[in-house]
This record gives sequence, structure tokens and C-alpha cells, in this order.
Amino acid sequence: MDYFSIGKIVNTHGIKGEVKLYPYVDDLNEILSLDRVFVEKEGAALAEKKATGARIHKGMVLMSLEGVKDMTSAEALKDCVLKISRDMAVPCEEDEYFVKDLYDMEVVSEDGEVLGILSDILFTGANDVYIVKTRGKDILIPAVKQCILKVDVPGKKMTVRLLEGLRE
Repeated sequence: MDYFSIGKIVNTHGIKGEVKLYPYVDDLNEILSLDRVFVEKEGAALAEKKATGARIHKGMVLMSLEGVKDMTSAEALKDCVLKISRDMAVPCEEDEYFVKDLYDMEVVSEDGEVLGILSDILFTGANDVYIVKTRGKDILIPAVKQCILKVDVPGKKMTVRLLEGLRE
């Protein structure tokens, strides 16, 4: 099964077992609506937990999980990553993609030239920037409609228009 990381448990909150989650998602409300999550603890298999409550507090998410009733049991989850399965994720709108699906995608120019592989993404204030690993110097491509012409997620291929100066 395919999973998405939605946040990392960074601490406990209070004495009743709430955990403080550092979110990896842009819209915290997506986390609030979850009824279950998968807990990934280093070196262990994913454990499914029922989410019994969640709220936003100072840019973090405070979450209650079934079976976590006190601070001691909550502390045992510190540094665990919470995940959801792909079918639990909010569907993407047109021209939106899960970041996870973009990594290792083949990037080709509009002329069909293979440029390289999308190896990383810079998250900037204005727009994301895709880093394409080539045989030579990496190419930085802004994630804007003028540059990103087509994204074929199942085919793992992105077609781009290189604006003047992007190869230098």
C-alpha cells in the first residue's frame, strides 16, 4: 500500500495522552477530519490507530489516539511519523499533484529532449522550484504554468518549457 506522511509527533500535550504533531501538509483541516492514521515508529511495522480527536493549536495539531490515555503512553510515540494511505488523502485538483509522485520523474523538454530526473523540490514563498538532475549541471525549473506543460503521473514523465537562461 502507498502511504503519505502527514506529520511528525514532536511532543506530548497535557496529561491525558494528546500528542503534538508537526504537520507536513499545507491545510491543517485535512488532518482534523481523519478518523484513523498509521503510526510509523523507527524499526517497526506501521500501526493503525483510531484518531479520536484533533485540534489546531499554535500552528501545530494536537491529536488524541485510541489507546493513548496518559502522558507516558504519548511520550512513547515521540518522533513517530503519522501517515495516511493514498485512498485517505484529499484528491488533487486539476494541475495539482502529490509531491511524492513527482520525485524521480523523467523530465523532458517540449522538443522531446530528455533533460534528466526530478531529484528534489525547493519550497519557496512564490512558487516551488523543481531540481532536475542532469549529466552536467542541475537545472532549476520554476513550477509555473509557463514552464510545466504536462505532468503524466502514471507514466512518471514531466514535459517542460525551458525559459531563456534556465540552462545556464
